[in-house]
Amino acid sequence: YHAQPSQGTEQEKMDYALNNKRRVIRLVLQWAALYGDLLQEDEAAMAFLEEFYVSVSDDTRMIAALKDQLPELEKIVKQVSEEPKAPQKKHKVLLQLFNTSDDRAQKRQPIRGTDEVLFKVYCIDQTYTTIRVPVSSSVKEVISAVADKLGSGEGLIIVKMSSGG
Repeated sequence: YHAQPSQGTEQEKMDYALNNKRRVIRLVLQWAALYGDLLQEDEAAMAFLEEFYVSVSDDTRMIAALKDQLPELEKIVKQVSEEPKAPQKKHKVLLQLFNTSDDRAQKRQPIRGTDEVLFKVYCIDQTYTTIRVPVSSSVKEVISAVADKLGSGEGLIIVKMSSGG
């Protein structure tokens, strides 16, 4: 956030700093928007967001161009720091239901090929089933697991859905 180039005119250095700050603010806003529910449970993340907000607030006094991003950052920090509403509590219960019971899931470790992931498989009739497969599974193995669970492999396709379409 505070990166500065070692070469260039003062104006180039200011432009560089401003662009870096804007990119970092945008990244933090996207991160908080995506993971807001989970961030409420992480004290370090909450402390970072609050400290980051204070840092950006201080910078807006010297760099007026950052003022346009400050209200959005303030809104995100307030949303994440508020007590969770009823739907979020329901979401958290679902997350707990799908956690694996061993201690490995509670520690932050790299994902291994032998670790398992839980998939929700939605069907055309608006029902769904869940399957658990290793992270290293191929598409064919995932389709095979779904076919075994549903009792039929006819017409199965894998579709990835994301917020971007």
